[in-house]
Amino acid sequence: MLTLAVLLVAIDATVLGLAVPFLSADLQPSGSQLLWIGDAYSFVIAGLLVSMGTLGDRLGRKRLLLWGSAAFGLLSLVAAYAPSAEALIAARAAMGVAGATLMPSTLALIRNLFPDPRERSFAIGIWGAMSMAGAAVGPVVGGLLLEHFWWGSVFMINLPVMALLIVVGVRVLPESRNPNPGPWDVPSALLSLVGMIAVVYAVKETAAYGPHWEAVASGVLGVAALVWFTRRQFSLPVPLLDMRLFRNRNFSGAVLADLLTVFGLSGVVFFLSQYFQLVQGLSPLKAGLAELPATVGAVFTGVVAGLIARRLSPRLVVSTGLAAVGLALGALVALDDGSHYALVGTALLFVGLGAGLSFTVTADLIMSSAPKENAGAASAISETAYELGAALGIALLGSVITGVYRGHLTVPSGVDGSAAHAANDSFAGAVDAAGALPDPLGTALAASAQDAFLDGLRIAAGAGAAVLVAAAVAAWFMLRGSRLAEDDDHADH
Repeated sequence: MLTLAVLLVAIDATVLGLAVPFLSADLQPSGSQLLWIGDAYSFVIAGLLVSMGTLGDRLGRKRLLLWGSAAFGLLSLVAAYAPSAEALIAARAAMGVAGATLMPSTLALIRNLFPDPRERSFAIGIWGAMSMAGAAVGPVVGGLLLEHFWWGSVFMINLPVMALLIVVGVRVLPESRNPNPGPWDVPSALLSLVGMIAVVYAVKETAAYGPHWEAVASGVLGVAALVWFTRRQFSLPVPLLDMRLFRNRNFSGAVLADLLTVFGLSGVVFFLSQYFQLVQGLSPLKAGLAELPATVGAVFTGVVAGLIARRLSPRLVVSTGLAAVGLALGALVALDDGSHYALVGTALLFVGLGAGLSFTVTADLIMSSAPKENAGAASAISETAYELGAALGIALLGSVITGVYRGHLTVPSGVDGSAAHAANDSFAGAVDAAGALPDPLGTALAASAQDAFLDGLRIAAGAGAAVLVAAAVAAWFMLRGSRLAEDDDHADH
């Protein structure tokens, strides 16, 4: 039941990728709005996970999970029938609020359901595999639905799944909470929310449009809020988040690796969906199936990662996983409109294999470092890294692609102003505009847009590869001496 919730929330982070062409035709979003539709969900989750994780420790993780499931289902219905791009962005953000109650609750319940470290490692492996599989299965589910229904159908799948989770969860799941939780600090929760969203917004805007006063002001506000949040945690007798955990080099290294693993996975999956459909002309379902190797790889290594890490070392496993994702992204630098599927499929397989190794072991390291009564807070840190990585992967790599696309696009003379504006705004807009133009103008515009998009995709893949390889090196040094828990006493201290 717990993995079902994780699978669905992870699917929702990527399921929208295949719906982009359909959304563009129906809601007419700008390029900036298109990115916000893709990442508003993850931004809000990232900003609220710490608060919701500690709230679950206080109110009860089962209670928070079930109430969050109900809200998630209702908000999915709102998103499915959104009448405009602005309404869809708002609905996705609200879904992020509900989603933030689900992810830390599931991992915290696993932490308490499996006190034996080896059993917990296997359970976290299943949890991590479902989380990674959800991110990759999203395009397949989306493709299947988009073959037969309108774009909003990608949200409708949430309703029956959440209903099942509530009905079964009420009967099956045990309640757990911190017996001595202390007060829930509202100012800390607000500082965490403002700081995370403001910083991510600043990064996204700067990557897309260069530094401007709104982005700089947002960045300053976000950093100030996070500094204030950190100082406040050290001054509180019962902090919302125990910042002393970050003094442990292994813990900090695991969180960083967590974030960057998902950064690479989410960025490549989101934009390869557009490549398969708009460049190679695949149907939504075929495009989703083309991304299945990432799912297979993530599920396989996610299940066995804990065992491998105990036989070798977490340091070696995490570094190898990050390097695999980085090298796979590097292979995509060779991508063009005629690339054989063997190149993309192999790259996706290694992205999945590497992500499954790294993400599962880092989640286990993070959870093993915290007492079980604070499991919600510890799992929230792991989930914050996951969601922030997903948001930054889409925002930063997407902004690189958008920036290069706009810089390299050449609109043929004779194309009218509205078509030129649509083409400059986004690749999907250019494809739509080209389809409405007579030849040879339409063909010339489509070819120019495709070349510009591929230029951006190759540069983004190279940038992502460099970040992941650097992260592999950093993890090798930061996780020196790390090991997974071998007994109950070690696990709880």
